[in-house]
Amino acid sequence: MKDPIRRVISGLNRRWQYTQNNQIFRAAALEIADRAPITDQRPVVVFNASTRLGGVSLNAGFSLLTAWSLRLSGVPVVHFVCQQGLSRCVLGTKRHDPHALPPCRECVKQSNALYEGAQVRPLVMLPDPSLEQELLGMDLQALLAIEVEGLPLGQLVLPSLRWILRCHTLNDNENTRFLVRQYLLSAWSTARQFSELLDEVNPQAVLVFNGMFYPEATARYIAKQRGIRVVSHEVGLRPYTGFFTTGDATAYPIDIPQEFELDAEQNERLDDYLSQRFNGNFSMAGIRFWPELRPLDEEFLKKAAGFKQIVPVFTNVIFDTSQGHANVIFPDMFAWLDQALDVMRAHPETLFVIRAHPDETRPGKESHETVAQWVEQSGAVDLPNVVFVPSDQYFSSYDLIRRSKFVMVYNSTIGLEASLLGAAVLCGGKARFTQLATVFFPQSVNEYRAKLEEFLLAESISVPEEFARNARRFLYYQLFKTSLPFGDFIEEDGVYKGYVKLRSFRFDDLQPENNSTFRVIHDGLFHNGSFLL
Repeated sequence: MKDPIRRVISGLNRRWQYTQNNQIFRAAALEIADRAPITDQRPVVVFNASTRLGGVSLNAGFSLLTAWSLRLSGVPVVHFVCQQGLSRCVLGTKRHDPHALPPCRECVKQSNALYEGAQVRPLVMLPDPSLEQELLGMDLQALLAIEVEGLPLGQLVLPSLRWILRCHTLNDNENTRFLVRQYLLSAWSTARQFSELLDEVNPQAVLVFNGMFYPEATARYIAKQRGIRVVSHEVGLRPYTGFFTTGDATAYPIDIPQEFELDAEQNERLDDYLSQRFNGNFSMAGIRFWPELRPLDEEFLKKAAGFKQIVPVFTNVIFDTSQGHANVIFPDMFAWLDQALDVMRAHPETLFVIRAHPDETRPGKESHETVAQWVEQSGAVDLPNVVFVPSDQYFSSYDLIRRSKFVMVYNSTIGLEASLLGAAVLCGGKARFTQLATVFFPQSVNEYRAKLEEFLLAESISVPEEFARNARRFLYYQLFKTSLPFGDFIEEDGVYKGYVKLRSFRFDDLQPENNSTFRVIHDGLFHNGSFLL
């Protein structure tokens, strides 16, 4: 009986905490409404239907605080808010039961607290019987290729489908087709209403979460087609920081001046961060991936001693929204692994260590198309020169890198860190850090295979000095220039990791002249600024 009782008590505690938090949000929202001046400026439209249900996620917090800052400075804000307006929203989809309805009541209640006293345009579900009938006769490939009045709805919903189904390869079955149809119909309904909103309010800019999930992707596409400035945001690399850009937020485009070099103070600041990172002491979006990092054990070291060289192979989560940007050489990460497997078979003198990403089995976000499955199905597990490290094994990747001849990555951040450690890194996918010369990044499948063979046969690998230099420049920018801090205003809500509540602060601190984060955001929204601190 203890477990059911504990679940009930835990549920009651969560409900009580959210009630308390929402009272604070509602009171703050009313204070903002009372303080905001009335002006004749054109508004900013804010839309973030895919970052929360109940509670306030980090991105929901970034969006809300930014809107408050805009309003206090005299810029009107129109919140485009879902009011049961999506047949199936991304976070409300139950992938094992796509016919289950999303928890709209919980979400609408949360929105009512956050947007009290604000200008809200509701997003409702507008049926389109003719489109619905047309979709019924289509297979999966046709559904994902569909365009309606020039709007590529199929491509707009694809990243959301992969993300919620936790896979890259979609199965053409009725459950998948049903979910695709619901997303398409919801996207088309969103498109019509968002277009009407843009016609009516003629905004200066549009601010959306992520820009990849289908409601925001649809809005972003429509606004960009009209020449309206669109800014999307994601979590930054440091706690309670956000990344804002006019580009693709999940690709993290960063414009680093060629002449930028770290000074002594900046180098010390970066080294302090790296000393924590290399011990596993870091988190992103409120999640700490490594509870601990263990040194390489004796069993592994004994096995490795029987080989000429070690090459680690670091993988990614296949459904992550970053993967769409990564797949420029190979069709996807598994195609990259397939080629690597051919090379592994041809080089028995080399110990290849395939490491699954820690997020692959994170509770609540478990991948349904995993590297672990690929290792079993491909036969890689049977090769004597292959070691597979599951996502829940916490031995130090950094110790492994230090003992390796070179490092193979797809687009994982560990590739950047390996460059910082002076390792040769062979990258198979476009990554955030490939914007600069930080790793070896061949531009075709054949070039990649040739470079891999060259590295395996070489007595030693010469790494250009610019790789480590650029890696430090890039990481410093990502950490301390593009990651805009919101920690003065929000903190963990004590309920869910990655969810926040308001801290005590002065409302005047939301004004751009009093806070560097909002000064940067205002400059980026209205003056073609770079969104850099």
